Amino acid sequence: MPIEQRVIGGGQKIGGAKGGAIGAKKDAPAPEPEPVKKSKKKLFIGLIAGVLVLGGAAAYYFLGMAGGGEAEAAEPEPEPGAVVAVEPISLNLAQGHYLRLGFSLQMTLEAEGHGDPDPGKAVDAAIALFSGRTVAEVSDPATRETLKHEFLVELEELYHGEVMDVYLTNYVTQ
Repeated sequence: MPIEQRVIGGGQKIGGAKGGAIGAKKDAPAPEPEPVKKSKKKLFIGLIAGVLVLGGAAAYYFLGMAGGGEAEAAEPEPEPGAVVAVEPISLNLAQGHYLRLGFSLQMTLEAEGHGDPDPGKAVDAAIALFSGRTVAEVSDPATRETLKHEFLVELEELYHGEVMDVYLTNYVTQ
């Protein structure tokens, strides 16, 4: 297949005479140079740098400055007080099984001035949390730790922060 090539002449006029001769062409206006495309690379790098600076400032504020302020304003760890033993209770589990649950409450030193805590709140929270679960569920060590943690969170709320920890002293399933 033949390739066609075209040659475009630029500066000579046909006919040899200046201006108006037959076959003479008028000078075409000079073509406008193509606008030079500005590189968007600098703009892109500038935007990324700005985002990084703003992100770093936000991280410093929330993690560095605010974190340091919280550490100074945080209350000191409460000192352990008396340990109050609660009588073991039998709880109904699913499918006719039982859980014998005994526990003790580690009170804070500040709670000693308020007298002995009412264990009724703790027993009620234990019944609500442990009752109706399967034997497999309460026997699994990981689930037992999760239940103990949920129980402690509930006790801290019920006793307004006067309970530091809970110790399971009796835990028998049947």
